[in-house]
Amino acid sequence: MKNFLLAVGLLSIAGTALAAGKPCEELKSDIAAKLDAKGVAHYSLEVVDKGAASDRKVVGSCEGGTKEIVYKRG
Repeated sequence: MKNFLLAVGLLSIAGTALAAGKPCEELKSDIAAKLDAKGVAHYSLEVVDKGAASDRKVVGSCEGGTKEIVYKRG
């Protein structure tokens, strides 16, 4: 579990810093591929407007920082 949280944390930092201008669907696919490679199962990724994450973890930013990709396990 600690490794998973570390991976999500690193993805959020890398996603925000390096992919701010990337199209959302492309970044969402990249994040999903990384999570799948780590063996993470039963999760969802969703593109939302910035600040609308509510109870979900922000794992990336796209379209110039106007949208966020949020992660929810379950």
